[in-house]
This record gives sequence, C-alpha cells and structure tokens, in this order.
Amino acid sequence: MNQVKMGKYRPYPQIDLPNRQWPNKIITKAPKWCSVDLRDGNQALINPMDMNKKLELFTLLLKLGFKEIEVGFPSASKVEFDFLRRLVDDKLIPDDVTIQVLVQAREHLIAKTFEALSGVKKATVHLYNSTSTAQRKIVFGKSKEEIVVLALEGVDLVKKYEKEHDGEIFLEYSPESFTGTELEFAAEISNAVTARWGISSTRKVIINLPATVEMATPNVYADQIEWMANHLDNRENVIISTHTHNDRGTSIAATELALLAGADRVEGTLLSNGERTGNVDMITLALNMLTQGVNPELDFSDINEVLDVVERCTEMVTHARHPYVGELVYTAFSGSHQDAINKGLAYQKNSVDSFWEVPYLPIDPQDVGRTYESIIRINSQSGKGGIAFILEKNFGYQLPKAMHPEIGRIVQAVTDEKGRELEAEEILEIFKDTYFNIKKHISLIDVTLSTNKKVSTCTLTYKYNGEKIVAQAEGNGPIDACKNALMKDYKNEFTINSYSEHSCGDKSTAKAVAYIEIQSKDILSCYGVGKDNDIATASIKAMFCALNRAFS
Repeated sequence: MNQVKMGKYRPYPQIDLPNRQWPNKIITKAPKWCSVDLRDGNQALINPMDMNKKLELFTLLLKLGFKEIEVGFPSASKVEFDFLRRLVDDKLIPDDVTIQVLVQAREHLIAKTFEALSGVKKATVHLYNSTSTAQRKIVFGKSKEEIVVLALEGVDLVKKYEKEHDGEIFLEYSPESFTGTELEFAAEISNAVTARWGISSTRKVIINLPATVEMATPNVYADQIEWMANHLDNRENVIISTHTHNDRGTSIAATELALLAGADRVEGTLLSNGERTGNVDMITLALNMLTQGVNPELDFSDINEVLDVVERCTEMVTHARHPYVGELVYTAFSGSHQDAINKGLAYQKNSVDSFWEVPYLPIDPQDVGRTYESIIRINSQSGKGGIAFILEKNFGYQLPKAMHPEIGRIVQAVTDEKGRELEAEEILEIFKDTYFNIKKHISLIDVTLSTNKKVSTCTLTYKYNGEKIVAQAEGNGPIDACKNALMKDYKNEFTINSYSEHSCGDKSTAKAVAYIEIQSKDILSCYGVGKDNDIATASIKAMFCALNRAFS
C-alpha cells in the first residue's frame, strides 16, 4: 500500500462518553427482530426475487418467528406494490405480525404507500432521509435546517394519510447514514420527528440508527448508541433500532455491542444478504445468544431448510465457513481437534449435567438440525481419533484406543497419496481391505469350542503352508485354547497383548466384532479384527487376521 498517499484516509473521531455503561452489561434477552430480507436483501440481488420466491421467503420468515417484516418499497416498484397487495388479498399476514414498508418524504410516494397498505391491520411506515455531512454536502447540497424540514414534512404526510387508514400505523424514522452524522444533529432531527409525530406511551416511535456505512470499530458504534439513548427525548417511548452493514466485517459485533448500549430492536437479514458488503446476519446473532443461554425467540432448529430456501430464493451461495450455517462449520479435519471433539462427545453422552461442553463446538449441531456424522472428516491433516470416530459413528466399529495409531497411519498414507478428503465409505473400504480382505499365509477353516469347569477345549482346522491341519488343545478360555492348538504346528511365536469385543448392528442382525493385538520378537504391535455371529469365533478370526498381517 506504499502507493497510497498519506492523508487520504483519516481515523474516525472517538465519542466523548467518559462514563459509558455498556462495557459492564450483558445481553439477557432477545431484541425485537425485524427482517429486511424482502427489501434491503432483495435490492442487493443480481436477479431480484419474483412473486413466488418472495412468497416462499415470506412464509419462511413467519415460520422462523419474525413478528416484524419489511416487505418492500411499494411506492417505488410495481413488483413490490403487487407483492404487498397479494399478502393482503390472500390474507397471508397473521394478526400478530407487523408489516413494514419503506418510503421517502415525498407526498406522491407516501400516498402510493398507503394505497398498498389498504387492509393491513398493523403496519410500520419507515420514513428516512440522509443526514450525514458527506450526503448534505455532496449529494443534496442542503443545510441542517433544510434536512430537518424535509424529515418533518414526511412526518406530516404520514400523519395525514394515517387518518384515513383503517388499521394501526407505527412510525419508524431513520437518519440514514447515521454513522457519518454529527451526534448532536442526529439527536436534534430525531427529537424533532418524535415531537411532530406526537410520541407517547401509546404512540411509541422507532428511531432507527443505521450503520449505513460501517466507518469505525464496533465500540464506537456502541458509544454512539448509548450517547443517543442519553439524548433522545421521551426515551421510555422510543424504540432504538439498529441496522448495521458489514463494510468493515464487524456488523455482528457492532450490533451486539449496540444491544449492550441500549438498542431495543435489530433490523437485518438471513445469511447477511444486503447491499454492498451485506446486512448483519440475524442467524448468527440469534444463535450467538442461544449459546449464551438467552432465548433468541427465533427458531433455527432446521438450519438446512433455512439455507435451502434462502439460497433458492436469492440465488446466492453461502460460504462453507459461514458461522453456524456453512457446510464445514461443524467439521474438523485437524487431528487434535478431532480427538478433542470425539472425547467431548463421549463425555457429553455420559454426563448427568445437561450443560453443553464439547471442545471446538460452541453449539450442539443437533440444536440446528445438523448431525454428528458430518462433524469429523478425513484428509491429510486428520488424526487417528477422527478416523476411529468415523468408523464408530458411521459403521459401528468401536476400535480400542490403542489401535487408533495403527489405523491412523494406514488411512494417512492413502490421504497423502490422493491429496484430498476421503469420504466415510472410502475409509470403511480401507478398513475392510486392511483387516478383512487380506493376503493369507494361514487360513481358518473350522473351529469347535467347548468349556467344562472353566477349561476350554478347542478343535482347530486350518490351512498353513498349503497343508490342512487339525489340532486340539485346552486353555483357560477359547482364545488361549485356540492359540495352544495352533502353536503345535505354527512356527511364528507370538503373544497376545490385548483383546476387546462389542456387538455391531441392529439387535436382530447384530454381529460380534473382536479386536486382538499380538506381539512377536520382531513386531511390537499388530492388530487383527474378526467378525462373526458368535463372539468366540469372531475372536479366533481376529487372531488369524493379526497373524496374517504380521507374518505374511
């Protein structure tokens, strides 16, 4: 950036707020939510939504629990006018939902807006005009006094048409480009608007303070909100609303800090769709609250449906790392992460405390309709614990922990060779090829076992060096008896270090799976796996598997 001349940019001025209170506060309840997906979100699309897509997205917003929905700018577009009329004529607006419409302070636009609102029981008329120094100087060429007059003319017009409307009308006023407006002037024009409207406990006003352009760090926006809260007349009857954009990439933080600073309401979109860099993402905001034990009063329990509808309606693709929603946000490739998640899930399963405490997962994926199967995926960065997790969660193989390094090395070699992520089915095939589909220098043909007074007898039939051999021996258990019978003719000395077993599959079709670890003077450790309807036979198959892997 050496070519950028110094002085071209300057730091945003700090707010004189020596006794700020917001840093000591926490979010304890959900704000009032207002979706602007159908207006601010729609205007930002390459291909704006048609009637069917608008209706589908509106239906989703209702299902999610939104009670305030901005449906458009009906005076500026026939499509948006017709959409609002469709909602009214088809009686699609629930009685407890407030429809919001945007309009500029011009009489013919306000008249058209009320024509579109005819029949709506509860509506918010969102009146705005730009107040920033740059807009006043560069775009409008107007003084502060002229800007105030413009806002008040708009209020008078809304009041005029309100009288003829058969329904409840709420006023929202936005000093647009608030973050570029002197705070004293923002308070002056907002107070003038509320006074002209006739604010009272039964006639509250929404003062929306938008970060139309995000110009400073989130703490500065919080200072601005707290300053305004301290300087707005009739504060108890003012609903302070935020509408943050993401120019600096901090709209989430800015909104959260604004809530600490006294904001009562949030305007935003699903998945951050919006003009230029996007609006604040209300999914992230709501689920951030959920992870702190605060009920967000929005239902994102089926995040896949939300993702599907929003992407289809907007034709926008969601980043794989988008918080809470992206394809990979509940996925770990790193070996250390996989191991910690695997242990955390096991701990959670056995914990008597309902508190969610799993490393690397701030939210239970099941709470948003995701499944554990997608949490751990395998590539060249993955570890042994992740591979064991895949085999257990997807296919029921509960590998003993001491076996994890062995299978980890085997799968790692394949991922290094392929240079890509492995699917769960591919990992299963590697497992089968390693422990079931192996080259054999010794093959089990048949085994008969009996136990009498804690002594097991094994009659073993097997093929070794091209010769069929039958041997019998006793031992202190089936595995010991089998080993003793085998060693009458088998030439490779070995010891059994460990043994474990479990059932795999549904009760009606469950198989027994056994794992045996052997050791010889040349081999420190080698595992074998066996699977059979009978657990003793599965154990002997596991021993033969280990021998073939160790000595073939």
